[in-house]
Amino acid sequence: MIRPEEIGYADELLADGTVHRTYEDGLEEWRRRTTGRPHHVSWHDNRGASGTDELLGDRIIKRTLADGTTTYARDIGYGRTLWARGEKVLVNRSSFGGRMGVLLTGLGVATLAITAAQLPPLSMSPEQEEALRQQQAQANQSSGGGGDSGGGGGEDGGGDGNDWDANWDGDGDAWSDDDFG
Repeated sequence: MIRPEEIGYADELLADGTVHRTYEDGLEEWRRRTTGRPHHVSWHDNRGASGTDELLGDRIIKRTLADGTTTYARDIGYGRTLWARGEKVLVNRSSFGGRMGVLLTGLGVATLAITAAQLPPLSMSPEQEEALRQQQAQANQSSGGGGDSGGGGGEDGGGDGNDWDANWDGDGDAWSDDDFG
């Protein structure tokens, strides 16, 4: 069982449609859905970094920094996203799922422990990434454009608050409270 560093964050939807994400460690990000590119969020932070997060499928998130460096994360439910090969877990304190996950963890619910099977990949080939994109597209088609990328229900579905697509309207206008943790 892995015990990563936990860093909480909260999202605030701004009038211009961007999201201001504030982390408990002082990092701040400004995030915007990328128009015309479903499952992409562009971001920049208060430390000079910028890039794009993409939901590939199977709850895998690909982060590409402005310099081309990539890293992967995995949405593990209850508002939690596992980064840095299991070294840190980001917890969305502004979503119901994130608050519920913190509560359940505090109560000692063992199922919220992080296992090796939940670790994000260290690297992926372009073919592996494309296979996950196709899996995501098929899941969206079979569920009528909604879907949750292979995980539990979302904020509106009574699950973990990570329903990536249920709040996506395809025009880049909608924003889920837990987009690409």
